[in-house]
Amino acid sequence: MAGKVLVAMSGGVDSSVAALVLKEQGFDVVGASMHLFSCDRPHAKSCCSARDRMDARRVCEMIGVPFLSLDHRRDFKRLVIEPFVAEYLKGRTPSPCILCNQHLKFGVLFDEAGRIGASHVATGHYAQVVARGDGSFGLHRGHDVAKDQSYFLFTLTQKELGKVLFPVGKMAKTEVRRIAKEKGLPTSEKTESQEICFVADGDYASFVEEAGPCGSKGAGDFVDTEGKKIGRHKGIHCYTVGQRRGLGFGVGRRQYVVGIDAERNEVVLGTNGDLLKKEISVRAVSFTGSTEGLSPADGVEVQIRSTHRAAPARIEDGGDGTVKVVFEEAQRAIAPGQAAVFYRGSEVIGGGLIA
Repeated sequence: MAGKVLVAMSGGVDSSVAALVLKEQGFDVVGASMHLFSCDRPHAKSCCSARDRMDARRVCEMIGVPFLSLDHRRDFKRLVIEPFVAEYLKGRTPSPCILCNQHLKFGVLFDEAGRIGASHVATGHYAQVVARGDGSFGLHRGHDVAKDQSYFLFTLTQKELGKVLFPVGKMAKTEVRRIAKEKGLPTSEKTESQEICFVADGDYASFVEEAGPCGSKGAGDFVDTEGKKIGRHKGIHCYTVGQRRGLGFGVGRRQYVVGIDAERNEVVLGTNGDLLKKEISVRAVSFTGSTEGLSPADGVEVQIRSTHRAAPARIEDGGDGTVKVVFEEAQRAIAPGQAAVFYRGSEVIGGGLIA
């Protein structure tokens, strides 16, 4: 299937090995780094840094393929950062990596691929695309379950799945490291980026305050599950469902954030038991294939955050474009704004945002 392929190069070891593997398989590889965000904070580390783009360039030079640097900071601000800030100010916990994948890595890059005559786009994601006998494609978890990133890719359509390659999806992370080291790639020992790239120091609340101060309602009340005021909070954007640390006061027992009411500017506190829920509503739903995923078939599991172990559930049409998810057993700390991704075995059948 060799042809021209545009490889998204983050400057990390995974995308470096992805480009190398495709080159060795006979593809006409073009590497591309996307300049998405400029961090002005001192000592901050970000996968969008100039150093990372330089590392990607060095890898391309070493394996002998062309390199492109694409400036999409304006698109990233409009499509990722501004929705991220808006969601936090509404009391939700957004997942910006999903938006970045949808609109940039598998949006802008497909446009760029068409411009240079590439038939495919490749990334270093730990996921797999499996071709079916009927000409359709299935999106599956990566072989290395601990590194699986299929959760962030549920918005991919059949058209996109037919043109995307995940060269490290069948590998374990240890194998990726070994290949990079054996080939002498300059990214072989590079540490992984664990945080959201544009919140380099992990301080989400400060970022939201700096990026959108006019939308913040400021301090408000902590209330219990019966609506009784029990304290003051710093602003709803400082909290997420399931949070226990950093509440700023104690009431004699362990308290958790169990809900956020943006209209009232209230943060609801309760017990661990109050965090357990069996039903959720999911909006902005998309399916990797047809909408057959709506039938409450056996074997469906739903993953409610990237670190969550998918749990058995049934999914039903909730009306108005939403999906109702009913878990067999109650799940803990379901946060509005996060993605709920639907699986059958290892295959992603769709997903959406928790409403």
